Amino acid sequence: MIRVFVVDDHPVVRDGVALLANTSRKIEVVGYAATGKSSLEMVADARPHVILLDLRLPDMLAPELITALRAIVPDARIVVFTAYPDHPAVRAALDAGACGVVPKDAARTDLVSVITGASLGDEALMVYQATQRPQALVGRREYDVLRRVAIGETNQEIAEAMCLSPNTVKAYLRNLMQKLDARNRVEAISRAREVGLL
Repeated sequence: MIRVFVVDDHPVVRDGVALLANTSRKIEVVGYAATGKSSLEMVADARPHVILLDLRLPDMLAPELITALRAIVPDARIVVFTAYPDHPAVRAALDAGACGVVPKDAARTDLVSVITGASLGDEALMVYQATQRPQALVGRREYDVLRRVAIGETNQEIAEAMCLSPNTVKAYLRNLMQKLDARNRVEAISRAREVGLL
């Protein structure tokens, strides 16, 4: 049996994965978490082979959570399970160690295939193209700066982490604030959350 741990704050998604497990002879759901923090507290005891992770959680950003989960259960494979497969955070999640991405509207057989492939160490997992692009508002590097601002990093810390000059970070921030119609960092984070970027 493939042991699956689900991290998602929507009960309907958790119920759907549970139903999938009940109809599949291959999959056993060994735990659920609605927040990043609770997943970190529970995942070690669950000993999953595969973690299905929502891209947007109420308390943590997926790329940072993936890094923390991999430190606790390094052998578990993490699959991003999202309604927004073209969100800028998807690339950041893959860079952080997720092995694939599957949309929440995928067919049941596709989801089983992805979970099975992940458990076998298959790197060629499905990465779907989105049909809607509400997150095309910002570029990849801008998004990386934005999420680092959202977790409280200073311009200097962002510059060091991304191997950029402080002036380049400031330029990205100026562009972000202009695109988000924000006057400062706090307002930029608030507007980013309103439009689904964070």
